[in-house]
Amino acid sequence: MPNYVYEAKNAKESCPKCRDGFEIVQKISDAKLTHCPDCGAEIIRVIQPSALMHSKTDLHYRAKRAGFHTLKRVGKGEYEKMY
Repeated sequence: MPNYVYEAKNAKESCPKCRDGFEIVQKISDAKLTHCPDCGAEIIRVIQPSALMHSKTDLHYRAKRAGFHTLKRVGKGEYEKMY
């Protein structure tokens, strides 16, 4: 089941929980919440970026195998070759 993040629509009329935002686990088929479960203030669902990403180690391995080089920043305008 996915996690959804909700926050208060109007910060002045809300409790600390919904003012700062809270996360709740819901089924996709469940209706979205419209009011805070604690104080009853009006809330909205916040769109979050997806958690899907590539492994950096896998990308570095594939780049090295293909003959590419990676540079690591060590200071302002200074880089050192990693491989």
